[in-house]
Amino acid sequence: MKQLMIRALIAFLATVFVMQPASADRIKDLGGFQGIRSNQLTGYGIVVGLPGTGDDNLEYTVQSLKAVASRFGLQLPPGANPGMKNAAVVLITADLPAFAKPGQKLDITVASIGKAKSLRGGSLILTPMLGADGQIYAMAQGNLAVGGLGAEGKDGSTIVVNVPSAGRIPEGATVERAVQTGFENTPALTFNLARADFTTAQNVASVINNRFGFGTAQAIDAVSVSVRAPIGGDVRATLMSNIENLDVVSAEPSAKVIVNARTGTVVINSAVRVGAAAVTHGKLTVRIDEQQRVSQPAPFSQGQTTVEQRSGVAVEEEKRQMFLIAPGPKLSDIVKAVNAIGASPADLVAILEALKEAGALRAELIIL
Repeated sequence: MKQLMIRALIAFLATVFVMQPASADRIKDLGGFQGIRSNQLTGYGIVVGLPGTGDDNLEYTVQSLKAVASRFGLQLPPGANPGMKNAAVVLITADLPAFAKPGQKLDITVASIGKAKSLRGGSLILTPMLGADGQIYAMAQGNLAVGGLGAEGKDGSTIVVNVPSAGRIPEGATVERAVQTGFENTPALTFNLARADFTTAQNVASVINNRFGFGTAQAIDAVSVSVRAPIGGDVRATLMSNIENLDVVSAEPSAKVIVNARTGTVVINSAVRVGAAAVTHGKLTVRIDEQQRVSQPAPFSQGQTTVEQRSGVAVEEEKRQMFLIAPGPKLSDIVKAVNAIGASPADLVAILEALKEAGALRAELIIL
């Protein structure tokens, strides 16, 4: 049954991954313009209103609450150490989208960094969100939505579902400062491919030049294409919209065979070629059988009843003839050859490695 399943999977891959003619993709699906990206924001704050599931007198929690109280002119006595089970120190993270403007809302994620057992029912106190440059770009506050659940019995037994020490606040932060991208006045726009390829970069530049005139775009390297654009946000927005929707033929990817040795998954792309090679594949099985036999002495003898251990060791080797893999320009030829060998996923890894070392596999072999 296992061999039938493997052969069915390989046959399916043969029908799906046979070489197809190159198709056109939109430029916007191949990458993005430089500088137009999201930025990460972080913050350090306090969640209050917890039903006894907070940090419980951690020193930095006390210091944080004293700092919050000082905002309102309240000074706690130096020796005061209030119970903190209804509060927790948290870290807040969020992504600031490109071109986000002041007043827009952001979703934020809140996670405990102390001993808090659950943040369910808590409220985040007003917290600044900082960028990598240390500047404040948003302010966060609101009631948490926690998907996890935790419960504890008096005998010490506990149950936890998902992660109750982390939650989200939809639209919990308000943008206070926009990130300057230089989109309106940079000398040129740069389009970066998601996957480096010199051929694809040249194709993108050629398509843009054919549409907007020779010299508009120039491939800088295998990733970047420089596009000349007039100064002005409105003009550039129109130009980028037109460029993003142009169709371009992507280059055929480099030949790769990806093998997940833990799960036995093998993925072969359509660019893989195979040369002539002879492969033999066998299977060696060692079987050990242990049996116990009771030895009964003859009547009226001086012997004693004993238990004898009998072991049987056998070695079975499946005999298979050497199989010839003929040179094939298509992935289907490789699939047929592997199917004829009848290799299991684990054995297939060894066969592919051997073909690679023998120079018969024209592909990069990646083992995860």
